[in-house]
Amino acid sequence: MRGRVLLNAFVALVVAFVVLPIIAIVPAAFSAQSFIRLPPESWSARWWGAFFGDASWRRTLLTSLQVAALTTLISVVCGTAAALGIARTSARARAALTALLLGPVVTPAIVLAVALYSMARATGLVSTVTALVIAHTMLALPFVALNVGVSLDALDRRLPMAAAGLGASEAYVFRTVTLPLILPGVVGGAVFAFVTSFDEVVLSIFLAGPTVKTLPVRIWEEIRVEYTPVVAVGATLMLALALLAAGASRLFRRKDRQVRA
Repeated sequence: MRGRVLLNAFVALVVAFVVLPIIAIVPAAFSAQSFIRLPPESWSARWWGAFFGDASWRRTLLTSLQVAALTTLISVVCGTAAALGIARTSARARAALTALLLGPVVTPAIVLAVALYSMARATGLVSTVTALVIAHTMLALPFVALNVGVSLDALDRRLPMAAAGLGASEAYVFRTVTLPLILPGVVGGAVFAFVTSFDEVVLSIFLAGPTVKTLPVRIWEEIRVEYTPVVAVGATLMLALALLAAGASRLFRRKDRQVRA
């Protein structure tokens, strides 16, 4: 009994160590002071008005949403196709292709940022949405491919084979049989892709510019000058969007399990 209590206490301490520093920024966004202090001495929504009343903050938020949406779309299409192709190869080729696909994830971010900046500068893509989407897609695509790959491993191969044996075309089999069965993996990959893009800062710092700037980059620049609660507002919005995306993915998976049951 005592051992179980100690174990639960240890787990609670670990969870607190991980979670509390993250959620501590939320109260700071509702501070009435002009500086961040935890806990706030008084409460106010003045910094939310300052955030949404500033055109530059709104522009960076919209840019982040635009880049994340495009990155998610491209990553889902290409990552799903990559997972389908890898699933049809031999075990040795599958391991090699998976390792190659994970290259951008395991490569140090600063190394990848310098390489992408050099290419973007040579092609004139620095400070463009296109450069940010390409860079973020490199990071997000592996998560989609891995999530879809897990769903493909659990797929009963007899089902698409039966549909094909009845005369259905390959495209029709994918649309009506394969895709509905691997949809939880696709949705999970899309959530990972969106959050990865929306939160990415290292590559964005190198590729952003005065005209195109994401929310994490603007937060980083603001902290270097003045650490006001408006930064906490931006961080809270990022946290809220990440939680909403994760919650939507979990809800979809739960409904999918209920339908299958």
